[in-house]
Amino acid sequence: MFISAATDNIRVAPTWKRPDPDLLAPFGAVSVANVGDVLQRMTVMDGGIRLLTGNDALVGHALTVDVRPGDNLAIHRALDEARPGDVLVVNGRGDSTRALIGDLIGEIMISAGVVGAVIDGAIRDVATLSRQGLPVYARAATPAGPFKTGPGAVGEPVAVGGVVVGPGDVVVGDADGVVVVPQGRLTEIGARLGAVADAEEGLRARILAARANASTGAGR
Repeated sequence: MFISAATDNIRVAPTWKRPDPDLLAPFGAVSVANVGDVLQRMTVMDGGIRLLTGNDALVGHALTVDVRPGDNLAIHRALDEARPGDVLVVNGRGDSTRALIGDLIGEIMISAGVVGAVIDGAIRDVATLSRQGLPVYARAATPAGPFKTGPGAVGEPVAVGGVVVGPGDVVVGDADGVVVVPQGRLTEIGARLGAVADAEEGLRARILAARANASTGAGR
């Protein structure tokens, strides 16, 4: 860690599986809405979890963190466990009074290869996080900094945005919001994405053709 603090009250799971990067590829080619449709909208985070930075492209595997409201000690500890392709996913219990991450944690994330964050709580330093290129989703922004006393947990399932997220689950975000794909369903869901996107584009083509025909008829 880059801070000096005792972490004996932070539980850290001994290990968890991260998916093969090849399994993530299909999820970067479609919208979050399409992924949510395939999942029958069951693991789409609620609309309070919204994009607060400038970059909206997010695909990675969850590095899960559980914290008490307004305290980010467990986040600092979690980043010691980070691997390239991780997404920081934090249950901050919806608290908006203290920011759980800011630009300095953003620098640590970049160094560790963490590709973004989803925070059920608040963040700060939004402009700098945007310049860093990090897609960060959260409930709020506030300049108030966090406590660093714990307790917390790393690598355990957490509830974020009304969805249970397990360590290693795939997190997909865009301008609309965030959806979670359970790790055990990656192959199944990934194989169905193309059909959903094709069906949507087919319907769009019929709508546009009907509009064009109506416009032509109206001009006669």
